[in-house]
Amino acid sequence: MNDFNINKRFDFIRQLTAMVATGITPSLIVTGEGGLGKTYTVMSTMDEVGATSDDYTVVKGFSTARGLYNTLYDNNGKTIIFDDCDSVLDNKVSLNILKSALDSYDTRTITWSSMKSSKDEYPNSFDFTGNIIFISNKSSKDIDNAILTRSLVVDLSMTSTEKIERMSTIINDILPTYDILEKIEALKFLDKNKDDIELSIRSLIKVTKVISSYPNNWEDLATFMVKG
Repeated sequence: MNDFNINKRFDFIRQLTAMVATGITPSLIVTGEGGLGKTYTVMSTMDEVGATSDDYTVVKGFSTARGLYNTLYDNNGKTIIFDDCDSVLDNKVSLNILKSALDSYDTRTITWSSMKSSKDEYPNSFDFTGNIIFISNKSSKDIDNAILTRSLVVDLSMTSTEKIERMSTIINDILPTYDILEKIEALKFLDKNKDDIELSIRSLIKVTKVISSYPNNWEDLATFMVKG
């Protein structure tokens, strides 16, 4: 599926996030299943490059096309991180706004041509100077090609084995106050059942906490928690 292993792809996210945060390139798309550290990797990289709340904003949830226009205007000049806000990647009007925002031209003019109320304080157009990072659970093949071609893209689609590998790499950062042997035991349990359950950092956290609470009688409860 990919010539680079999963940990290398997470390294790429850090490098490319830094490029967007420092204005070298206008856009990054990070795709793949949720719960395996996409958001954490992006946000920790923002901290590493010294970005503060004055430099970026995070948008979660749902946005209309007009909401997107307003967000880009209100945060012009910043890095805007759309985290699990796939509505901006699905709506045709939103996509047209993003095409303008992510163009490779020196001047990226975004226009909203419609009737305005007398109380509307937003202009009909403005030059966008910010950058955008999309963090999405979508597959990259489900994202509009015009947005893909304007952006750097890291697809984190993973096999079950790759998910276990990723969790083993970052296990020291997960529940840092818990005994490492409990976390290793939890990871072994997930590996044994990896083909029958949904794997994520959240499932590792759940099983680790069960093991910590019931060290001599945990497996049935852990099985129930991850299999339902």
